[in-house]
Amino acid sequence: DGYMLLVGAVHHTIASSVYKKLPYDFQKDFAPISTLALVPNVLVVNASSPARDVAGLIALAKASKAPLSYGSNGNGTAQHLIGTQFQNLAGIDLLHIPYKGSGPLTNDLLGGQVGLSFDTVTPVLQHIKAGKLRALAVTTGRRSSALPEVPTLAEAGLKGFDIGTWFGVLAPAATPKDIVARLSGEIAKITQSPEFRKRMEEIGAETIGETPEQMARRIRDETDKFARLVKEAKVEIE
Repeated sequence: DGYMLLVGAVHHTIASSVYKKLPYDFQKDFAPISTLALVPNVLVVNASSPARDVAGLIALAKASKAPLSYGSNGNGTAQHLIGTQFQNLAGIDLLHIPYKGSGPLTNDLLGGQVGLSFDTVTPVLQHIKAGKLRALAVTTGRRSSALPEVPTLAEAGLKGFDIGTWFGVLAPAATPKDIVARLSGEIAKITQSPEFRKRMEEIGAETIGETPEQMARRIRDETDKFARLVKEAKVEIE
């Protein structure tokens, strides 16, 4: 009825292809209301890495006898599939190391136990600014306002690369359309407010504020995109 809402994310579009059985259909069982914000993912290496840019990293990977390792938040996550897409476009092999969240992944990245990652900007931003990690590129189609000097992967030569981690609000599919419209309008007022935009900037996020129709299109397109990547990576979770 619109009084119980879900904060969904890009991960739900991936789950549709990764899991054999789900108790819901993300496109049929929910009514999109508004996409709130997008957090760019960023390709980072330890500051001690000889790779100074994306081209240098690709050259390093091709010259290495053993595959470079990259960490993610787990099998079938956006970070995992971004790594898969990166390998495909760069023509290299990487060793995927799944972690249980950004905390342990970032610690090992700082410690040099894993070579690189494609995590969201938020958990690594402070370490990039402190000079402990080096940002080589962001994975979205546009540069991040939190890291304006860092190029996109498309600008670095991997044309068409555009993947980020977005979050949005949805209601049950049976929610009356007037309720969805009202909620969307009220959320739009929040996402357009200076306070919300300032908070998003602080965590490296980009405000979106899409309509229900735009969010539905995003979900449909990204479900299709990740289905292809999941198939290529042969990811399947019980």
